Amino acid sequence: MKTNKPEVWLRGKVEGVPNLLQPAAHALLQSGEEVQKYMQDFPEELLWEKPAGRASVGFHLQHLTGVMDRMLTYAQAEKLSENQFQYLKNEGKPDQEISGAFLVKNFWEKVDEAIDFLKNTPENILTEYRPVGRKELPSTVIGLLFHAAEHSQRHVGQLLVTVSFLMENREN
Repeated sequence: MKTNKPEVWLRGKVEGVPNLLQPAAHALLQSGEEVQKYMQDFPEELLWEKPAGRASVGFHLQHLTGVMDRMLTYAQAEKLSENQFQYLKNEGKPDQEISGAFLVKNFWEKVDEAIDFLKNTPENILTEYRPVGRKELPSTVIGLLFHAAEHSQRHVGQLLVTVSFLMENREN
């Protein structure tokens, strides 16, 4: 997926997203595009490789989706479900039945869900308290949404490094 487009934040407003949430929308959409780009032609046999004992590409893809899902749940003032806890527990566990394309598709679906969530989030609730996790650590709606965006960008960067390293050191 090669593009001559500027980065998402330089393409103008994301239609329907409140002004204060535009940076989060831009970062999430940028993450989606970069994941798509970095995973293009990535060999399936390397999906669960852990170079130097670090996280696998599969882990990063699962984690990107999982964190965003959890942050959206907390932003809605809800607790995580058993399915979400199970997903968290399984992030990064090698599973040869899961393909890179499937993980990329799941991530894009979660990005789309997050953008819809942003579109439906009134700016007047952004500073409302939201508890996070079992310890109910303090956050706000905007804090959770921005964490979802910045955490996605962080893991996309790690994904790029891991993909690049694995491709560079791949045995032919």
